[in-house]
Parts: sequence; structure tokens; C-alpha cells
Amino acid sequence: MKAKVIILGCLLCAVVLFIEYGYGEVDSKADSLSSEIGIVSIQKIFQDSNRSTRYRAEAFTEQQRARAELEKLGREVEAGEAGLRALKPGSSDYMTQVKELLEKQANYRVRQELYKQQMELTDQLWTKELYQDILGVTGEVAKEKGLKLVLREDTIDFSETNTAELGLAMRTHKLLYSGGCLDITDEVVARLNAED
Repeated sequence: MKAKVIILGCLLCAVVLFIEYGYGEVDSKADSLSSEIGIVSIQKIFQDSNRSTRYRAEAFTEQQRARAELEKLGREVEAGEAGLRALKPGSSDYMTQVKELLEKQANYRVRQELYKQQMELTDQLWTKELYQDILGVTGEVAKEKGLKLVLREDTIDFSETNTAELGLAMRTHKLLYSGGCLDITDEVVARLNAED
């Protein structure tokens, strides 16, 4: 009976040692793996980079200029409408005023659409260019740090989202946890700022 207890005790100790060894090896592999993975907040880069700050200021100035021009055209349309009400329908002056008013209204609508499309296209091209630069700089920093993988980590502001935005955020937000991964966001921002 004592022999069975001793053998059982030895087997139990062996199993415990084997399990501890296995967990220790998994922990060291996990630590090694997390030191090879980096994270970057694209959202923070778009907020904090000098290029973004300059672009937002330039875009605001352009929007103000476009708004002022549209307001001026709008006032001209209103003045034309008021002038038309003062004329006798069917007279030659009335017909001339109608033609001028229609041209002003058409010009106003065309300018509205033009500014809208122009701003959207400018935003799209600027965003694409900055994102490509972010990818390039992120790759450079990752190589220097010996990282094998860099993931995007951004936060969702639940207070500002409606149902559609929340659904989109949940579908596109892939990184749920990044404990132990190296955050290289600030280095990417610093390098982008140095390039400008």
C-alpha cells in the first residue's frame, strides 16, 4: 500500500511539474510574440499630425470663402426675385428679368454642387495621401523596432454614434485587445511631422 501511495505521489509530482513547464513555455512564447507585435492609432495620427492641423485650417478657410461666395450669389437671386415682383408680367423688362433670374439661379445651384464635389474630392485625395504616408512610415518604424506585425488600434466614441455608425464601427473594429503590444503611434506622428 505504501508503495502505491509513493508511486501515485511521484506521478502526481511529475504531472504538476510537466504542467508548470508547459505553462512557463506558453508564457515565454506569449511574451516573445507580444514583443513582435505593434499597434498604431490611425485616428490619433489624423488628429495630432501637423499635416492634419494645417489641412483642417486650409479646408476651413476654403469653406468660409465658398460659403461667402454662395451667400453673395444667394442675395443676388433674392434681389432678382424681388425685382421681378415689381415688374408687370409679360412686359419686355419682365422677360429680361426672368432670363437673368434663371441664369443666376442656375449659376447658384451649379456653384453649390461644384463646391461640394470639390471639397469631397480634395478630402478624399488628401486622406489617401496621408494614409499612404502613414503606412510607409509605420513600416519603417516597425522594421527598426523589429516588429513582425503592426495592427490598427482605434477607439470608438459611443457617445457620438447613431445606430448605423455603431454598427459600422463594430464591423470594422477588429482589434479588441492589445495588452503588451508596442504602441508606435507617437513615433509615427513624430516622423510624419519631421517630413513636413
